[in-house]
Amino acid sequence: MPGSVHSQDQDQSMMDAEQQVEQVPQEVTLDEKQIVVLPGATETAASFQFEGEGHTMGNALRYAIMKNPAVEFCGYTIPHPSDPKMNVRIQTTDSTTALEALEKGFNDLMDLCDVVTEKFTAARDQFNEESGNRMEA
Repeated sequence: MPGSVHSQDQDQSMMDAEQQVEQVPQEVTLDEKQIVVLPGATETAASFQFEGEGHTMGNALRYAIMKNPAVEFCGYTIPHPSDPKMNVRIQTTDSTTALEALEKGFNDLMDLCDVVTEKFTAARDQFNEESGNRMEA
């Protein structure tokens, strides 16, 4: 097709093409949950797939990871509503790795949950003392 963008492309010989290496996903198991490192990962940019997780974990984890100044990008997606999987993409500076950023995000999220639990318990106990009503956990 004259004038076509494709007509200007040069074919590449198969001998000159780089050999493609099939990447096998790496799996990490945490308490019966699986985390898979998706193909194409590098030290500073990786996508992780979580089994049995959804928007609740995805958004909270994304928030915690983005608080890290060494993280350039973090986002999550649910590939399909009927598939119980969540993907998280993390890109970092050279000062840390994507896996370290994920671990720090989990630790920061657990610390945040501990603070919420402590504040809720203190407020419940104060309410019980002041009103005489028994609010139980």
